[in-house]
Amino acid sequence: MKDLILILIIAAIVGLAALYIYRQKKKGSKCIGCPYGCSCSKNTENGGCGCHDHN
Repeated sequence: MKDLILILIIAAIVGLAALYIYRQKKKGSKCIGCPYGCSCSKNTENGGCGCHDHN
């Protein structure tokens, strides 16, 4: 019984994480988990990461 509860908790966590990513991608976010947003040193060379319009 403990194993079943543990599996259900893990499945719920993974499912909620997948739902969060799906919703963020649907909104158009490209830097979902980046704590620095568009100021990533990796992405500033080419005008930002693309999570905002840089016009």
